[in-house]
Amino acid sequence: MATLGRTYNQSHLPRKYERGKRRFSVYWTWSYPWESNADVTELDNRFSTMTEVRRVGWPTYETEDYSRRMFLQGIEGTLELFHLSLLNFQRVVGEVTGQPVAVYQRVDQAGQKLPIDQRILDDTDTMMIFGLDHIVTEQEAAPEEIAALKAFVAREGTCLLLAPHHDVGVSDDPNVRNMEYFHHGDPLVPRQQRFAKYVRSLMRGLGVPVENRWGLRPATLPGTTKTVPLAINGDLDKRGWLTNVKTFVFHMHLPHYAVTKEDAKDIHVLARQPIDLWKPHPFTEAGNREFNMFLWMPPSGDRAGDILLADSTIFTTLFGGDESLENFWKNLATK
Repeated sequence: MATLGRTYNQSHLPRKYERGKRRFSVYWTWSYPWESNADVTELDNRFSTMTEVRRVGWPTYETEDYSRRMFLQGIEGTLELFHLSLLNFQRVVGEVTGQPVAVYQRVDQAGQKLPIDQRILDDTDTMMIFGLDHIVTEQEAAPEEIAALKAFVAREGTCLLLAPHHDVGVSDDPNVRNMEYFHHGDPLVPRQQRFAKYVRSLMRGLGVPVENRWGLRPATLPGTTKTVPLAINGDLDKRGWLTNVKTFVFHMHLPHYAVTKEDAKDIHVLARQPIDLWKPHPFTEAGNREFNMFLWMPPSGDRAGDILLADSTIFTTLFGGDESLENFWKNLATK
């Protein structure tokens, strides 16, 4: 497929509904200016600068493409890495559906705010909300946004994917924070990095009994960064979301999606990820050996659409990808 020119700073052109051709939209919950203007002398609750990424990842980014002549070197450069890493997902889903994947930001580079409303939802069948806003930036869903999403999932055939990212360093005890840090092993993640206040507020408003907790390192095959297979509950996967899927992607600090409601029959944990036990973590010290990775809330009551929970890193290629991951993307596009 020929490479197309990139566009920016224009209004989205609505996509026409075509039966069997799902229209995907991605919504980054961050305020791009607030995140990129964070004080880099602060240790916690901010993204790394691109300079820090280059130092830790050396020599991966020591190319002309990522030089100061061609690429942003501050926090904004790291945010652009997330955008670039979504391109493969957009390509695969676009090829399967015949529809372009629309990408939105809650507050973009030019400071233009776009709440979730009908401008986004009217031409969307699968809405993906990527919770990468730091809690300190105080992003929270307005009642009108929650109402708009309730109306969205009341439509037949819709799917809402919620993706709150990790919640590292909740404890005030520095020893616990250090244990978490050495467990995941990523020098770019500070001792405290709490994400997804916005998605949490959405989940409360929509009655989704889930919390994103911790930042857990998945178990991998010896000597590789390929994760060991997921523990899949095939009996509950009535829609086939995980057909021909064995693994997702390696990422050093993935959230555990804790179900907060006892006897929650309306939410199914379809996949759990075994945890790397090489370094201790409060979650494994409590006896846990897997964390909840992929959850599904089938249609129920007035809600005709599906609600899914899966981390945003499953849809980017910053941390790799393979045929199993693409199968998952294609399942989402066709189920």
